[in-house]
Amino acid sequence: MTAATLQFVETPDGPFAILADEADRVLVSGWTDDTDAVLARLRPERRPTDIRPGDTSAAEAVRGYYGGDLAAIDAVAVSQWGTPLQLAGWEALRAIAVGTPLTYTGFAEALGSPSAVRAAASICARNAVALFVPCHRVLRGDGTMGGFAWGTHVKESLLARESAV
Repeated sequence: MTAATLQFVETPDGPFAILADEADRVLVSGWTDDTDAVLARLRPERRPTDIRPGDTSAAEAVRGYYGGDLAAIDAVAVSQWGTPLQLAGWEALRAIAVGTPLTYTGFAEALGSPSAVRAAASICARNAVALFVPCHRVLRGDGTMGGFAWGTHVKESLLARESAV
């Protein structure tokens, strides 16, 4: 890939970065204003060589989500690379309903592999398009936050926002 657009959106949880390809599909997103942190979410061979500031259609969905339209993120186009299991897992994450988080065990069951809890956790950890592929909706078996690339305080905030539905 050669070119991408990078946009930062202010949110109540801090600056939100969106890196989109030439087709306006989100490649990376997360709560940071650090370009290097954004690029670190991509394998080196997948990193764009030309990154320019600009507007993405996903930014409006972020504003909508934080404005109370929690479904605004659902239709945002994303582009991720991974194994068939990872791709299926990221698609399954998009199917988790707002306000109904799953445990890693429940997520593994949703993938059709109840014993693949570690694989389910790895799918969440490798998700580069946070918010649009809502890995924040997966919790530890005891209901605690577990990890989150952008900080558990952000994960807690998102889940609190979504639990109000």
